[in-house]
Amino acid sequence: MNKIFTVAILGCGGRGAESYGRLFLEQKDKYRIVALCDLLPEKLEKYGEIFDVANENRFLTDEEFFEKKRADLLVVSTLDADHVWQCREGLRLGYDVLLEKPVTDKAEECYSLLEAQKKYGGKVLVCHVLRYAGAFRKVGELLDNGAVGRLVEIQALEQVSYWHQAHSYVRGNWRRSEDTTPMILAKCCHDLDLLQYYAKSTCKSVSSVGDLTYFTAKNAPDGAAKRCLDCKYQDSCPYSAKTIYIENWKNRGCPENDWPYNILTLKLPLTEKALTEAVKNGPYGRCVFACDNDVVDHQQVSMTFENGVKATLTMTAFTAGGGRIMRFFGTLGEVVLDEARDVIEVKPFGKPAEEIKIGTLTESGYGHGGGDSGLVRELYEILCGNASPATALEASVESHLMGICAEKSRLEGGRLVSVHDEKE
Repeated sequence: MNKIFTVAILGCGGRGAESYGRLFLEQKDKYRIVALCDLLPEKLEKYGEIFDVANENRFLTDEEFFEKKRADLLVVSTLDADHVWQCREGLRLGYDVLLEKPVTDKAEECYSLLEAQKKYGGKVLVCHVLRYAGAFRKVGELLDNGAVGRLVEIQALEQVSYWHQAHSYVRGNWRRSEDTTPMILAKCCHDLDLLQYYAKSTCKSVSSVGDLTYFTAKNAPDGAAKRCLDCKYQDSCPYSAKTIYIENWKNRGCPENDWPYNILTLKLPLTEKALTEAVKNGPYGRCVFACDNDVVDHQQVSMTFENGVKATLTMTAFTAGGGRIMRFFGTLGEVVLDEARDVIEVKPFGKPAEEIKIGTLTESGYGHGGGDSGLVRELYEILCGNASPATALEASVESHLMGICAEKSRLEGGRLVSVHDEKE
């Protein structure tokens, strides 16, 4: 019989409850959710019922939650600024920790959390879920098997897409750097982790430029209202909350529980009435030119790794659709990963090209190309001691330092920053 690990979830939002929580619930022979903590009583009630957590194990304050250890595994899926101290407290109590990314935007906190892990001995797995997705693992295999010869350069494009930028980084929880982390970490932790993983080297230096250029008050159309449902542009503006959340929900067949619509309301199943009420009164119904956002809407990062591999990353809001595009250039060939076209192209020099459909590599299971479900499956083997974590805290620190230095460079006009020599 399988060992069943008990789980405590700290932060019952889109990641902690809707992604990981529901995946744990599906695997009842491996996991059992026994405790929840969130600031909102409505969330505790909703997910307490879904996960069958007793009332006495639902907590509104982290102080009460951390009075003692409540499970084998702690899921930390709160806002970014709380990750480090909550993970440290979990380690002190004897938990193994599944830690949502980004860990932090401060280098000293990366190192202090590593010291805490060494002191207390628990496992910490950082949620770089793309490392567990079939397409990105396949690219790693291709590179390891010499598909491009010696890797020379990587170009990466993170297509945030116009509506996702509006949802998460203008109206949503990650709109302000001081409340969470800079967008290069909040959105592109995945990408920086992958670049460092594929380069197989520590990073020597980075430089970065980027700005918030569009989602500001001066770009509002003449006569635009502060809220979409009060605005004369509600049926014509591409950023209209009415279109993004109500009309698109209906166009998708009115799903009962689907992202991003389930972020707006705790009502389950979703209804047009609940979504309309949320757009009318909640933060996601605000005009994108009348929010308190300050994170960038585009940024470019150039990286040089210690082994000579070069990489560039472009993160931009201004794309029609989402999906990553990564190009790998080597001495004997080229590999292209294009999520939007559902293809990996292998182009050896002087030989016929090959196409691999990403869909054939993706297992079912929530988001990130199967990465969410892949992480939860591998987590079980890690907890059992049968596998080493690919995204352990010590491995994740390098890509976090890259992101921290990229933001430092951006704020200083693109100055070249040495990743491991820079004094904080």
